[in-house]
Amino acid sequence: MKGAVSTIRQAARIREFFHSVKPRLEMVDRFFEREMEQAVPMVREVGGYVLNSGGKRIRPALVLLISRMLGYSGDRDVRYGAVVELIHTATLIHDDIIDGSDLRRGKPTANRCWNNETTVLVGDWLYSRSMDLCLEYGDVEVMRRLNAATLRMTEGEILSASVRGRVDITEAAYLDITQRKTAELFAAACCLPALFEPSLNRFEDHLHQFGINLGLCFQLIDDVLDFTSAREELGKPVMADLREGRATLPIILLLEKTDQETRDQVAEVARARAFGSLTEEDLLDRIHQSGVLDEVRRRAASLADRAVEVARFLPESPERDALISATHLLLERKK
Repeated sequence: MKGAVSTIRQAARIREFFHSVKPRLEMVDRFFEREMEQAVPMVREVGGYVLNSGGKRIRPALVLLISRMLGYSGDRDVRYGAVVELIHTATLIHDDIIDGSDLRRGKPTANRCWNNETTVLVGDWLYSRSMDLCLEYGDVEVMRRLNAATLRMTEGEILSASVRGRVDITEAAYLDITQRKTAELFAAACCLPALFEPSLNRFEDHLHQFGINLGLCFQLIDDVLDFTSAREELGKPVMADLREGRATLPIILLLEKTDQETRDQVAEVARARAFGSLTEEDLLDRIHQSGVLDEVRRRAASLADRAVEVARFLPESPERDALISATHLLLERKK
């Protein structure tokens, strides 16, 4: 009962965060619909499937909310909210192919429904179209910012692939990969409104810092949920990261304090991408008993605090308050 009440409260706070930008989020969705209608049939089919698979729309919501906070009143927030989500969707498609994932958000992945060849090309189209939309507006600075974020994300994927199947990576190396893969696009989404008008440029650095801390916080909570949430809540198998050969922060911290036998067993799971002598239940027990999940939560809370500290330098407004509330809300999310 207590958990149900907590979930209801969390849902209410999520609605509150999105409420002020809901009409413009609906405009972002209509933007997607128009883009898909004009695309070739296979892009329309695959792209529409992924875009309508229940994403949270956090990144476009950040673009919209921060635009309001800065007093921007044009229409570029909708366009670039959509562009950021197109880039994010392209990366999800490519991630699922690289990882061989079967499920995302509780639905079969696009590569499982179609095939790798088709879906990787659709991902390429989504990214190319996002850059094309920047050029249509002549927004070279926006395009430069988004291209830099995409470059960092690709570097993160390359670094992540280079340590796939290994668990002997440091916390610092993991956080570097995470900043590139996840936090850089959060930062870009937060920064874009500061590029819409010259008078807003002075907020760019603070918005970048805010987005980096927010994105890192988001990913660390995601790491915790991989061990604490049910399959139905996550929309993917529990401990999916380790099954795909990836050591996340809870595993890295566990291996720093455990015995050699456990290290060898976890390393074998990562190499084989399957549980063997070490069962799923055994590892979950060791994770929970070790206290590493609380350590990761504390690190995420520290990142959230840093994001809030930076947000204090932004214009005081209801939108800034919503941004701060959303940052704290990340620490409580269940999926």
